[in-house]
Amino acid sequence: MNLEENKVRQDEEISAVGTLKDIEREKISGVFSTQNVNKVGTGTTMRKAIQKAYWFAEQVDGEGASVVQVQPLNDNNVPSGPKETVVLEEFLENFAPELEYYQEKVFPQIKEMNETITRAERQREQGAYYSAQFDFEAALDFDEGNVRANFGLGLTYMERGESSKADDIFQRVVKLDAAFAPEHKHLFNEFGMNLRKSGLLDQAVDYYTRALEITVNDENLYYNIARAYFERGDKQACLDNLNKSLELNPGLEEAVQFLNYLKNRGSSVCVLFSTMSLLPIPAGRSSLRALH
Repeated sequence: MNLEENKVRQDEEISAVGTLKDIEREKISGVFSTQNVNKVGTGTTMRKAIQKAYWFAEQVDGEGASVVQVQPLNDNNVPSGPKETVVLEEFLENFAPELEYYQEKVFPQIKEMNETITRAERQREQGAYYSAQFDFEAALDFDEGNVRANFGLGLTYMERGESSKADDIFQRVVKLDAAFAPEHKHLFNEFGMNLRKSGLLDQAVDYYTRALEITVNDENLYYNIARAYFERGDKQACLDNLNKSLELNPGLEEAVQFLNYLKNRGSSVCVLFSTMSLLPIPAGRSSLRALH
């Protein structure tokens, strides 16, 4: 008998990828809960009360260690409000998975909210502004801090020429750190541009200034705020921000053209701006990462 033939075969599939610890685990994503136990009453009436909080959690790659971003669920069972970052080990110790709660309570709400926002965005693109307003407002009933819905409603008001209502939305958006996150880059740019076009120049300046507060230096933001200052009539602030833009990127052609115009004053403002537009913020740029 050949003893080699009777040996248990090595698991070739595991061997091919290395040891089990080398296999990448699926990242955490879903609803989890935490519990706090508080004492209520005194003496013989004292009792323990358990408070349970629900969170939407997503594991992300941190600097040197894996971390989990958690966001509380609001009364409508959708993630809302600022996110907190928790070290993975601490998360695993203190957060319990709530798969059934997610499937029955959270997922249907998120799905309906996102479908409502998508429908509203499509209606706005088609010029059906009143229908778009209705659906954006319906989405905000789920989460009044939803970035896409707030941006969309504000843009709808501006496109209808309702500057006062647009200003109300601006006051809300400018307080949302998440509005300046990379995933909202397109809406961020469009919103800033429409503030300026709608004559809301003070708001446009405040909007870009707010972006600079939570980002690292970005030449395109300095260029855009320079344009807003120019149209507001503040030439010195315009010049200061153009110079900052060019300090960061001396080859930024739009800023060079603008600066030359300010120096020469030989061209029409209308001609100048007919060939220039607000600069978009490049996708993936780390300077647009929201801080929590």
